[in-house]
Amino acid sequence: MTAASVTGLLPSLVMPEPEWPAPPTHHVSSDTEGESCDQENVRLMLRVKEGDIKAFEQLVELHQGIMIGAAARMLGNLDDAHDIAQQVFIRVWKSAPRYEPSAKFTTWLFTIMRNLVFNETRRRTRRKEVPLENENDDDPPRQYADLTSAGPDHLTQQDELEKALDQAIAALPEKQRLAVVLRRHEDMPYEQICEILKMSLPAVKSLLFRARTELRKHLSSHLGDDVP
Repeated sequence: MTAASVTGLLPSLVMPEPEWPAPPTHHVSSDTEGESCDQENVRLMLRVKEGDIKAFEQLVELHQGIMIGAAARMLGNLDDAHDIAQQVFIRVWKSAPRYEPSAKFTTWLFTIMRNLVFNETRRRTRRKEVPLENENDDDPPRQYADLTSAGPDHLTQQDELEKALDQAIAALPEKQRLAVVLRRHEDMPYEQICEILKMSLPAVKSLLFRARTELRKHLSSHLGDDVP
């Protein structure tokens, strides 16, 4: 199966409007659950290594929403996020013959996404683009609190806060931005963030501290310290 045929396969699998947050099957609520999910990912990837297209489709379906979501929050553009997710899975397919389960599967997946997103960010910088302003309803969906019993005023306030938070995160330097996205939206443990960013634990904690300090400055006119 060639990269071109993989590209042809992916649009039918990628959700036009992925649910936020990611489905529960992707949320690690315990070490045991996390190990079980990773074992399933590795099992599928080893089948992909043998050329199993069905296993590849399963991996895409399992992880496409997370890839699109993280890329969208990094780039501020849903169309570009779909492109990044597609490129991630093309690289997964092309790398399959050399795959060895030496790291957690999602760590490997997010590392691929990190490289692609950072490259895209730098390409935009060179072209002096400003990609991170959320101006319309087609921008990436946001993660909202459970407000099923909240009144209209509270809903409006929460919506304004989420928009302000998205814009504040978008203004962070790329490593800070990715660390916040992985920690806040993906609920990822520090150790895994360290692997993805290739930084030590103290460095990641310092990175997140600086990011949160900057976010508090941006959000001071909204709800004070209610930041990730």
